[in-house]
Amino acid sequence: MFPITFSVASRAPHLTALRDSSSTGRMAVSAANLRVLRRDIFQQGASDYLSARLGGARMGRIAAIVCLRKGRPIPKYARRLAGTLGIVFGPVALRTQNRKMKSMTSPIDETAQSTLMADIPYGQQAKITIERKGQIVLIGINRPYIHNRLDPEATEGLAQAYDAYDRDPSLRAAVLFGHGDCFSRGVDVDAFKAFAQSGKKMMDGPGFIDPLGRTKPALTKPLVVAVHGDTWNMAHELFLVADIRVASEDTEFGQDENTHGRFPGGGATVRFPREAGWGNAMRFILTGDHWGAKEALRMGTVQEVAPNRDAALAKAVEIANNIAACGPLGIKTSLASSHMALEDSQTALARLDDQYRALFTTRDFREGRDAQAQQRPPVYEGR
Repeated sequence: MFPITFSVASRAPHLTALRDSSSTGRMAVSAANLRVLRRDIFQQGASDYLSARLGGARMGRIAAIVCLRKGRPIPKYARRLAGTLGIVFGPVALRTQNRKMKSMTSPIDETAQSTLMADIPYGQQAKITIERKGQIVLIGINRPYIHNRLDPEATEGLAQAYDAYDRDPSLRAAVLFGHGDCFSRGVDVDAFKAFAQSGKKMMDGPGFIDPLGRTKPALTKPLVVAVHGDTWNMAHELFLVADIRVASEDTEFGQDENTHGRFPGGGATVRFPREAGWGNAMRFILTGDHWGAKEALRMGTVQEVAPNRDAALAKAVEIANNIAACGPLGIKTSLASSHMALEDSQTALARLDDQYRALFTTRDFREGRDAQAQQRPPVYEGR
């Protein structure tokens, strides 16, 4: 039996055992009931990354701190407790548990805690917003007063967001979108011109992943993008970096740098022909003509077309959650193998056996097999 701290008022299912007289209350729960509880937490979409400390023993990973009031989940999680078991019900018990667990956190737990991606709430001063939703994160471009054009600060903010997402073990998929009337009209030319004249360097040092995917390191986890309205030039290049792309019906794509005496320097000359085919890409790069969501779907650069902005974002979130429900090790290996194939298909094929053998030894591989045999939802832990 494993002790689990909870509030005295809790009516959580599957926790039916003894309670002591402590202020927060304690219960002993069987291993079988613990597995059921963990499964239910995952099914409710709980997100934050916890190491479970059950009876003082490290028992693997559990997906979240879940706060309940009157038996209903509250979709706001306390990430400060990451690294310790915290199935906590109610704000008083949450604060009590936080104080008690500080002394129990190991160096490994503290490392995991320090890599958690922090929210950046929506506000006029936030050029890039970050909102955690369970095991996924929403990353928003927020300069609507200038059509979400990216200046150097916003570009570096996006690069830092990608890096934080990639290093956060509790996050399994990300969604990129734009606040306001459009996804983005691309680069803020005046701001970048001033930055170039300053002699400073962009993304200089660690802690960045180039959102245009031109340099290493690159994202190792899935990125879904939802676009609407104007999606021009650099914005289209950000869009092409994503693994899965959703567009609202009102989306207008553009790669028209040549009409302004420039050229697409953010990767479109590589990714656009690869994704859409040579003729389709040159049709728009060389003429500067714009195109819509249905044309993008025909060319294969868009996987889903939604009726409006909200529906596009909802669809992207749905796809991201479907990805997050899969085994994270298999997802990362699939992405790595596929990216390798784009660079060198023969090397990618030669490495498939080694990559598959490595997955054989993981806990997630066994869990996938066990869950299928037992006809239950799998609980993947990323190890």
